[in-house]
Amino acid sequence: MARVIAVANQKGGVGKTTTAVNLAASLAAAERRTLLIDFDPQANATSSLGYLPADVKQGSYDGLVGIAKFSELILETPLRFLHLVPTTSDLVGAEIELATATEREYRLRKQIAGVWDDYEIILIDTPPSLGLLTLNALVAADTVLVPLQCEYLALEGLAGLMQTIELVKGTLNPDLRVEGLLLTMRDQRNNLSTQVVLEAREHFGDLVFKTVIPRNVRLSEAPSHGKPALLYDINSKGAISYLQLAEELLERIQNGST
Repeated sequence: MARVIAVANQKGGVGKTTTAVNLAASLAAAERRTLLIDFDPQANATSSLGYLPADVKQGSYDGLVGIAKFSELILETPLRFLHLVPTTSDLVGAEIELATATEREYRLRKQIAGVWDDYEIILIDTPPSLGLLTLNALVAADTVLVPLQCEYLALEGLAGLMQTIELVKGTLNPDLRVEGLLLTMRDQRNNLSTQVVLEAREHFGDLVFKTVIPRNVRLSEAPSHGKPALLYDINSKGAISYLQLAEELLERIQNGST
C-alpha cells in the first residue's frame, strides 16, 4: 500500500507545486513507483509535466464527482516510474458542487483506494486554501509535507494549517501526521532567510527537513518547458536539492521516523 503524502500550505507562492512536481520526479528517478495527483484548479502540476490543461479531457474533478475512476485518468510522464492524475479547469467548481454531497470529505480517499497497491508513494498537490479540496487531501493522506518559504511571517502563517491538521486528526483522519516542514526559496545572501531557517529548526526540531530548497533560476524556468528540474537541468542547484529531499524522505520512511 502506498504512502500518501499531501503537499499543503494555505499560503500561496511558497513552492508547493514546485515541491510536489520535483519531489515526485526525484522519487521516480530513484525508481520508486510514484503517482502525482494534481488537485489544484490552477493545474500547474499538470502543465509542469508537459500536459496542457486545455488538452486534458478528464482529470481529478471527474474522479471527485464520480464520473471516472482514478485508474482511468492516469497519464504517463517522461519518467518511467512517475504517473500523473491531471486536472482541468472544471475542478474550480467542485467545492460548490459537492457542498451538500454525502461523505464529500472522503471522495478523494475512496478514489485513491483504487490505485493504492500500484504505487509506493502518492503525492497530492493541493490548492492554496483550506477549503473542501484541501480537506479531501488531508482526509486521504497518511502525512502532510508543508513547504515553508524562507521569508518574514512564514512561521506565523503556519498556525492555521497546523490547526486544520489537528481538527482533521480529531474527526476525519485520526492517523494523519506531519511528514515534515520543508524550507523553500532560501536566498543565502539574505540574512532574513538564514534567520527563518534557524527559527524553524529551533521551534520544530527534527520535523524540519535537513534539505533546504534554494532560490534557483533553473527551478523557476523548468515548468515553462513542461519538465521537472532534473529533466531540464539535472546539474542545477534546484534539481540537486530535490534529489536530496527525495533521499531524505525515503530514509525517514524506511526508519519510520514519521
